[in-house]
Amino acid sequence: MESSNTQRRITKRSSYACSRCRRQKIKCSGLHPCNNCTQRRLTCIFDERDNKVMVTQGYLSELQQKVARLERAQARALVEESLRHADGDDDAVACREDDPNNPSRYDERRRSYHTPDGTGGNSPPGDGDGPDLTNPLTATPSRFCMSESNGQPYFLGSSSNWSFSRQVLSVTHEHVCQSPLPTNSLLFDGFAYDLGWDGSRTTQMLDNRLIPSHDYAIFLINAVKFHCGQMFHLFEEEEFMFHMQTFYAKSSTDRAEENSLWYIHFLVILAFGKSLIQRKTQGNNRPAGADFFVRALQLLPDVTALCKEPIMSTEILCSMAWYYQALDFRHAAHNFIGQAKSVAMNHGMHTDMPIMDLGPGLVQRCRKIWWTVYVLDRQMTSLMGLPQSTLDEGVFCQLPSYPGSVHRTTALSMQIKFARIIAEISSTVYGAKARLNKKFVLSTKAVLQSIVAVADELRTSFPLFADERFDGISRLSAHLHLLYYQCIILATRPLLLCCLIKRFNSPLEADSLMASPKVRNPLQMCAESGIQILNILDRLRAQGLLETFLPLDLDSLFVSTVALLVARGVDSRLIESQVPWLDKSHAIVEEMVASGNLIAEFRKNEMQKLEEMLLEFDVTRPRLLADSTTIVAQQQQQPIPQPDWQQPTDAPASLLPAPLPAETGLPLSQETMLPVYRELSKDSSSQAEDLTTQQIIDVVNSMEWEDNEWMSFTMVQDEA
Repeated sequence: MESSNTQRRITKRSSYACSRCRRQKIKCSGLHPCNNCTQRRLTCIFDERDNKVMVTQGYLSELQQKVARLERAQARALVEESLRHADGDDDAVACREDDPNNPSRYDERRRSYHTPDGTGGNSPPGDGDGPDLTNPLTATPSRFCMSESNGQPYFLGSSSNWSFSRQVLSVTHEHVCQSPLPTNSLLFDGFAYDLGWDGSRTTQMLDNRLIPSHDYAIFLINAVKFHCGQMFHLFEEEEFMFHMQTFYAKSSTDRAEENSLWYIHFLVILAFGKSLIQRKTQGNNRPAGADFFVRALQLLPDVTALCKEPIMSTEILCSMAWYYQALDFRHAAHNFIGQAKSVAMNHGMHTDMPIMDLGPGLVQRCRKIWWTVYVLDRQMTSLMGLPQSTLDEGVFCQLPSYPGSVHRTTALSMQIKFARIIAEISSTVYGAKARLNKKFVLSTKAVLQSIVAVADELRTSFPLFADERFDGISRLSAHLHLLYYQCIILATRPLLLCCLIKRFNSPLEADSLMASPKVRNPLQMCAESGIQILNILDRLRAQGLLETFLPLDLDSLFVSTVALLVARGVDSRLIESQVPWLDKSHAIVEEMVASGNLIAEFRKNEMQKLEEMLLEFDVTRPRLLADSTTIVAQQQQQPIPQPDWQQPTDAPASLLPAPLPAETGLPLSQETMLPVYRELSKDSSSQAEDLTTQQIIDVVNSMEWEDNEWMSFTMVQDEA
């Protein structure tokens, strides 16, 4: 049999390099398969689409017309079919769904969580690209989470970190506790803090005694510059400080009656500074600096007045959006950053503004404003789980220049690249048609390739340890690396949720899937990224650089810990040990809670709830698998395929995962554990980047849609 396979695998010459060698820009042997792919045991692909052919213009036009006719015919057929179904079924379905006493309503809702396609296993055939299996995070109809405190439903956006945790908690609680998830202790938008304002605009003046002294105001402004200035442009320092000098030169009476746009901006910056310095709340869950921020909101004029001074107005709206985001008022933050983007685009800041006509100072300021709005808009939209509304095709703004600091321009360029990757993930992996079929797998591969393209530049320009003489890491470098690893988790966690659902519904099939590198490698990469995030945050905590007010570090902590808890629930050997990373996560969140961050308190409770439920499930897992000994023994007799990143590489052996056995219910020896956990140190920092650069490429190459592992996701049966 082996000899016949060898005969069929005829080695032949090719004048083109294979896709992998072309992508990595390395010399290809020209054989099929080539030597490089043979050594790594990868599928060698020669993309014939690169071949150039010559056709007439008439032939090309004829093909385009045929495609257009086929698309119109297909659209008409779909409409007619939907109308036929609607005529006979709508009334009956509506009656069943609207009946509150219908016992199948909870079963259907539960089935929508426990079957990744959200259809209960009775979905119609797909579009021919593969199984009609929907990403659980983009299932239709859309999902909502009801708040027990105010009775309001909250939309679960597809790419939202908040929504992902809700869906993981829901599916786990329904499986472990056999009941819907109670929401009375969960965090909802705007629940953590109370601004003490009902939204009405009054003429009440701010108590003049609350205005800080001149030197203390400078101290607060410098705090904002340190914590935010390296990443975002919130104000133009020279003009801002000039207006402040003028303000403090006025009498106390005149200062109390101030209502200019600059004064509104000044109040927002003071609110930021006070929240960063005085981190404890002022009673009744009111954040420090709330008085300044509420007064700024009360004085904020109508948009017609804002458009008369678009530059300062955009800075004000952007600052307000960022402050709202720090308080977990995500809806308000997204609304304000949308207004900032609208004002900026109406003023042409997204274009290549002419320096000769407008002057270098104005153009440079507008460029800083635009890219800050752009990055925050992409990030906040993704955190809301909403579609991105700004297309890069219409953006022509150049990067600003920072005299004497080329490093800041490079950092801004990296932020823009990550913002575009986030948008790509939102539109493809979490898009409306993000089904776990060929399109989903190819979209994930394309996103991972985009991430790989940024990895080398990130490692070169912003190493975590820029100076070997010191152990400290740069706050800016840490922020960029956290973004990098979050992008990997964001792209791979839909598959992680699918595997968790598979683990709940079909444990033996989940074991078989986890034995395959096609499925395990992306999950391994997701878990590895989560551990690296915790390593970076732990080092920042040791240096006293942990952000306890701004949401950057808390979001990273929450994303990584939830992903690691789910990964351990899917297969505990995706991570070496629960103790090191879990202890780090607990220590980090405890410090944030101790600093007065009320959002961290909610996050801590949610992570503990998920940890407890998955541990309870893990305790009952051996009992569920007790009757499967025979099947397991048969699986263990078969050789386990090695993951692509276990093939010989230049990386140290300690970085390479060990093979997994095919069953998680049996005890594991230390030799079979996955040694992926590494301490973050000067000596290992470069290795971490090498791991996530080269091995992501191998993961991408291993994700072939035709593999049976992806097809098996369509066989999930509802066992509830």
